[in-house]
Amino acid sequence: MNIVQSMDKYAVVTDTYFDGEKHHTSGPYTVVVEKGSITGIVKCDFSDDMIKKGISVKKTKFLMPGLVEAHSHLFLDGGQLDFTARNEYLNASGEEMLTVARANIAANLAAGVTLVVDAGDRYGVNHDIRLESGSVTVRSAGWALRRPGRYGSFMAREVGNRDEIAAAVREIGKDADDLKVILTGIIDFKAGLVKGEPQFDAEELRFIVTMARELGLRTFVHCSGLAGLAAAVAAGVDSIEHGFFMNRDILKAMADQGIAWVPTFSPVYFQWQRPEIAGWDVTTVAHLRRIIDAHFEHVAMAADLGVPLVAGSDAGSNGVRHGEALIDELDCFSWAGLPMEAVLRSATSLPRTRWGVDAAMLAVGQVADFITLAGSPFDDARYLHQVTVVCNRSTISSFPRGRMDEPASQNKIAVGQ
Repeated sequence: MNIVQSMDKYAVVTDTYFDGEKHHTSGPYTVVVEKGSITGIVKCDFSDDMIKKGISVKKTKFLMPGLVEAHSHLFLDGGQLDFTARNEYLNASGEEMLTVARANIAANLAAGVTLVVDAGDRYGVNHDIRLESGSVTVRSAGWALRRPGRYGSFMAREVGNRDEIAAAVREIGKDADDLKVILTGIIDFKAGLVKGEPQFDAEELRFIVTMARELGLRTFVHCSGLAGLAAAVAAGVDSIEHGFFMNRDILKAMADQGIAWVPTFSPVYFQWQRPEIAGWDVTTVAHLRRIIDAHFEHVAMAADLGVPLVAGSDAGSNGVRHGEALIDELDCFSWAGLPMEAVLRSATSLPRTRWGVDAAMLAVGQVADFITLAGSPFDDARYLHQVTVVCNRSTISSFPRGRMDEPASQNKIAVGQ
C-alpha cells in the first residue's frame, strides 16, 4: 500500500540524478519544489536548514523524471493468463473494465510511470480513465483504424474506401490525443512470420497520416514484417509499434525521417519464457527465440543508426503486466547494448519531446514530475525495479521497495547464443 501526501513546499536530497538527458554524479544535490514546480537545484545537502524551516525533506540515492509507458491497453489485465477468461472479459460491463483500468493505473504509478499512452480500445475505457487518472497522465488514442474483418476488433473501427477513412479520422480526432492504425496482422508464432498482407498500402496510409497531421494528431502504427514496415516508412508515420522482422534498410530510412520505434519486446518475450501457457511445441519455441534474438540485434542497430527508440511494453497483452513490464522493457534495451542514459531517455525526455507534452526535466522552472529509486541504475539496473517515491507536482506517493531480481547479466536470455 502506498502513502500519499500533499505538500505545497518540499525538498528532495539525492546523491545523484538523471535530468532526462544527462547523469549528474557530483552530489549531494537538494531539489526544492514549491507549488508543484522545481524552484531550485543546489549542489549541497541543505536538509538541516530545510527541516529547521519546517520544510519536509526526503532523502534518496537517485532521482529521475517520471517514466513514460508508450504503448499499453489499460482496460486489459496482463496478469490474466487464461485465454477463455480473457475472451469472456471482452463482454464485461464498462464499469468492470474501468475497475481494471484503475488498478492498472495504480500499478503504473507504483512502477514510477507518470505518463501512459493507451493504444486503443473500442469500449471507451481509455477516454474515461484519462479523465480520472490523477497522478498518472493518460494519452488516449480512442479507436484505432483497421480494414473490415482484419485483426484489431477489440480496439479498432473498420474502414473501407477513402470517404470512410476520412470520416473515421475526423470522428476519432475530435477527442483522441493520437491516431493509431492497425497496419499488419499479428505474428503467427507457429510459422514464425506475420499473418496476411498489410491492411493499408503506402498511398492509403499516407492519406491517413496527412489527415491526422492536419488535425494535430501524431500517427502510430501496429506493424511488423517487411511489407508493412516499408509501407509505414513510405507514408512517413510518426512511430512504428512492435516492428518485428526489421532490417537495416528500413532502420536507415526511419533514422533519416526521424520515425520513432517502440519495439515492445515483452509480449513475445513472455511467449518464449512461458511456452506452456499457449502449449507451444519445440519448433514454435525455436521460432520465438529466433524472433527475439533478431529483435535485440535490430534494436542495437537502430541505436547505432540514430533511430529514436521509445520504450513501450504493450501492457495488457497476455503475460504483460502494467507497470513492471515497462521496466522489463528497459532491461531489454540495456541487454541490447544501449547505455543507461539512452535507456532512461527512451522512457523520459524522448517520448515527451516527441509528443510536445510537459518535458518533466529535472531543471528549475519545470513541473515537478519525478521519481526516486533505492539506488542508481547506473550502478545496477535492478534499481529500476525499486521505485520508492513518485512526486507529481504537490503530491507525493511513497511505496515499499519493489522487486530486486537477480543481476541483469544473470537474468538475461543470452542474446545471440
